[in-house]
Amino acid sequence: MIADNAEPLAGMRVVEISSFVASPLGGMTLARLGADVIRVDPLGGAADRNRWPATPDGASLYWAGLNQGKRSVTVDLRSAQGRELVADLVATSGEHGGIVLTNARPRPGLGYEDLQARRGDLIHVQLHGRRDGGTAVDYTVNAGTGFAYLTGPSGYSGPVNHVLPAWDIATGLYLAVGLLAAERRRSRTGEGTRLTVSLHDVALATAGDLGYLAEAQLSEQPRQRMGNDVYGDFGRDFATHDGARVMVLVLTERHWADLLRLTGTASLVGGLETELGVDFSRGADRFRHRELLAGLLIPWFAARTLEEVEAGLDGTSVLWSRYRSLAELAKDEGGALREHPLIGKLTQPGVGTYLAPGMPIVFDGRQKPAVPAPRLGEHTTEVLTEVLGLTPRRVADLRGRGVVGEHDGW
Repeated sequence: MIADNAEPLAGMRVVEISSFVASPLGGMTLARLGADVIRVDPLGGAADRNRWPATPDGASLYWAGLNQGKRSVTVDLRSAQGRELVADLVATSGEHGGIVLTNARPRPGLGYEDLQARRGDLIHVQLHGRRDGGTAVDYTVNAGTGFAYLTGPSGYSGPVNHVLPAWDIATGLYLAVGLLAAERRRSRTGEGTRLTVSLHDVALATAGDLGYLAEAQLSEQPRQRMGNDVYGDFGRDFATHDGARVMVLVLTERHWADLLRLTGTASLVGGLETELGVDFSRGADRFRHRELLAGLLIPWFAARTLEEVEAGLDGTSVLWSRYRSLAELAKDEGGALREHPLIGKLTQPGVGTYLAPGMPIVFDGRQKPAVPAPRLGEHTTEVLTEVLGLTPRRVADLRGRGVVGEHDGW
């Protein structure tokens, strides 16, 4: 999909050669901001073509989610002629083109040196698993950076993976930010950029930025896993009388005072403060004695239904939310999902119509809605004729010889 001139990145063209999460997410972020992102896949699709989650019929919801707003071209990347076509797309994409986003290993003719020789102001953004070029994915990076031993219930000794691919997501956004920074520099200086980001480096940087690495070096006692408790203050889940669960968190004196006032525990907590010689207006003291404090608060939640707990918490500054499953969120009782400005109905070819998010960034009060992902190879003819100036007859010849593909499946 080509963005209109009102979009922030209108006129920018990015050739994306990627698969899986981080790199496609970076490309989709740029597409949502108005860039013309042309995803190039091998004939039949890359390794993520049918990745789960999928519909009962096997259509990849993962593909549909991470490729919204892009154009799709399929090329035989094993052939010299196919690679030459892709190199031509990079080299002849106009003043605001010459940009590559990839996590693929370089093929002959498509490496940085090859492309930079054809276009001196090339912006080449390469994702690696590890800085030295070694292989790594979100799950292996997470395993090696300590987080799996902080996740999970207190007292459990084995590692626990979390379901969210956090390093992929953070890395995808770093890729987009780095690409935009390089394009900004090129607009000022005319210089291209060779930019690399590694998944492992993003995880290490995040662990350092949040103080995890420094704490592990400077503290005598290693941080322990603690289930749903929040590190450094008072936050945990509580069960209600009707079996629901809510997450409750306090970070300020006002939050704490409101929670005590709501639950009628101020005098009990004050007595505990005096007995222990602590000050529960301080987050550190709340954290150290969190189990004792929870014991005073649990009965209030256990005696009330979810509706009663929600009504009480709604009138306070306390940070809280009920726990929902994805199925409950999707069921959308009360219409909160349907009525959210971010969410709209999306009709995705091969999948159907469902509620999907648009771009989370709001420009001048304008919320960009979700748009469909392309069908694999859908724009091959369009891109080759529009960008490279090939005739339809020439494209048909290339297709007949298996150099380029066409719409494949949904």
